[in-house]
Amino acid sequence: MLKQSLNFKLLQKLSPQQIQLMKMIQLPTQAFEERLKQEIEENPALDTGKEEPDDFEDSLANEHDDDGTEKIDTDDINIDDYLSDDEIPNYKTQANNYSADDEDKQIPYAAGTSFHQSLQSQLSTFSLTDDEKSIAEFLVGSVDDSGYIRRDLIDLVDDLAFTQNVFTTEEAVEKVLLKVVQTMDPIGVGARDLKECLVIQLKAKEENINRVLAIKILETAFDHFVKKHYNKLLEKFTIDEEALKNVIAEISKLNPKPGSSYAGNNKIAEQIVPDFSIKILDGELDLTLNSRNAPELHVSKEYNNMLKGYQESTEKSKSQKDAVMFIKQKLDAAKWFIDAIKQRQQTLLVTMNAIMHYQYEYFLTGDERKLRPMILKDIADTINMDVSTVSRVANSKYVSTPYGTKLIKVFFSESMKNDQGEDVSTREIKKILETVISEEDKRKPLTDDKLSLLLKEKGYPIARRTVAKYREQLDIPVARLRKEI
Repeated sequence: MLKQSLNFKLLQKLSPQQIQLMKMIQLPTQAFEERLKQEIEENPALDTGKEEPDDFEDSLANEHDDDGTEKIDTDDINIDDYLSDDEIPNYKTQANNYSADDEDKQIPYAAGTSFHQSLQSQLSTFSLTDDEKSIAEFLVGSVDDSGYIRRDLIDLVDDLAFTQNVFTTEEAVEKVLLKVVQTMDPIGVGARDLKECLVIQLKAKEENINRVLAIKILETAFDHFVKKHYNKLLEKFTIDEEALKNVIAEISKLNPKPGSSYAGNNKIAEQIVPDFSIKILDGELDLTLNSRNAPELHVSKEYNNMLKGYQESTEKSKSQKDAVMFIKQKLDAAKWFIDAIKQRQQTLLVTMNAIMHYQYEYFLTGDERKLRPMILKDIADTINMDVSTVSRVANSKYVSTPYGTKLIKVFFSESMKNDQGEDVSTREIKKILETVISEEDKRKPLTDDKLSLLLKEKGYPIARRTVAKYREQLDIPVARLRKEI
């Protein structure tokens, strides 16, 4: 049985403008500049640069002289609203970290061939049969960005038959791999694993005692070497510690990822542009927002003139009314966009200012042990904004400090209680853990259990598994792999 009824609901929905504003707040400086350029290109009602004083006075004159002019009686458009000086925002975005002659400068990007294009071009230097050339091209295409071929020969043989219609054998593929691909630059490319990659590089070097011994150790005792079982290596090869140190030094000069050494490696290097700058002036912190390349925006003078001309005309055709509707839409969009930029800047400054004052001691000293426990809600409550807004600011923005350029989200951390019951930042504990490990005896590195005991002695009672988690987050290997001789 069908029934009809009325229900009342209270719902909170974001308008399209609010959604766009949230997206703009999340954009870092470079992406924001691209968004600005896109909007200026798409909306002819937006102009950049300073307005001339005469233009400003003309706008005021228009407001007072046209009071008696006929208004459009369709669509309820009040043209005076768009000619009024109050509706022409004068948004200014002075840059804080570049000089006036930097405006026309552009960041140069290195042009050239990609990693795989370089390998393909090197094939022309070899004398190959048609089948060998097909195999070589397929192998080059199978090289990953690190420079390795990580697939079994039998799989390569099958793919050659199915995709290239080349029927061959594992021996033929291996011959082309060893004689062609693995002789290309950068040295070590085409290796099937780390051991083969390092051996290829060593064999390409000038022969000496350390090189010969290094090749021998890698080929016959690779597992002992990577697991740092140095005593077993000393016994197996009947060498002293000095000789083993020389071998380790020789191998450490090699590149485990030859593909990544190629300039660019198919990727454009991303340059980090700080969104904020914090400086210490006369013992106090000074925060500035980087608005580099953000032009001054105002409503186009030509659009104002078009509206004025429509007001003054006695006869208004349908095409003129359609044009005015188009102008109204563009002016509305321009006004919203300028207001959104203002709100974006205000939100960024308010949020970063709250973070700066919350972590005041750190920004004054640069000592990570002075970082206070801080979560998103702490800042959101301080500035009376939503946690999601603070998250958008923190996740994608950088701040330039006297101690380097930092990602803002690194200043957020959970808290733990020390032995005195005080809340301390987990960042502080990680810093102390890092210091303890850096000062340990590398011949006998500290295990996680011993690190846990040391931290407890320093007043930080944390479990071994927590030590292991923090060590992994700091990208520090286990004790066995930190061992040196």
